[in-house]
Amino acid sequence: MYVTPEQIQSANKTNVETLLAVAHAQFAAFEKFANISAGAVKTAFEDSINNTRALLGAKDVQEFVALQNSFAQPAIEKAIAYSKSVYEVATEANAELSKVAERRASEWNEGFVTLLDKVSKNAPAGSDVAVAAIKSMLAASNSAYDNLTKVARQATEIAEANVNAATETVRGMAKAKKAA
Repeated sequence: MYVTPEQIQSANKTNVETLLAVAHAQFAAFEKFANISAGAVKTAFEDSINNTRALLGAKDVQEFVALQNSFAQPAIEKAIAYSKSVYEVATEANAELSKVAERRASEWNEGFVTLLDKVSKNAPAGSDVAVAAIKSMLAASNSAYDNLTKVARQATEIAEANVNAATETVRGMAKAKKAA
């Protein structure tokens, strides 16, 4: 069995498309991270200017301390929002890259099964057992990959639930501290 120029061209096209999909996903994530970071830096700068002005306008030490304490809650809220935004972008990027990998693995499996079918037609008598064993091994590895993917998704969902719970705990602690 020979490899034709069309097969080489098709494989190269598939590889380039996969590479471009990965690059696009990474660039989109980088762009989102940059926007989130730029917004956070701008907000922090504006807040620090406003806080400094407020502190400079304090009439006595008690007002100064009260102002400092009042700055903590918004800062915590903004830090939580920033962390959550970064986490969401990372999760989105991971999901997109996983889709690309799954699609590529599926295409590879289809191509490999097609190749096996072609080889088995031209194989000598008695090689059916070897071809069946290879197909069985491929099916078992695909099943294991699917199970691993499901476990990874469940772990991601659990981690996301834990992040949300931790966020709410920190918010609750900050509100309780403010009330005290």
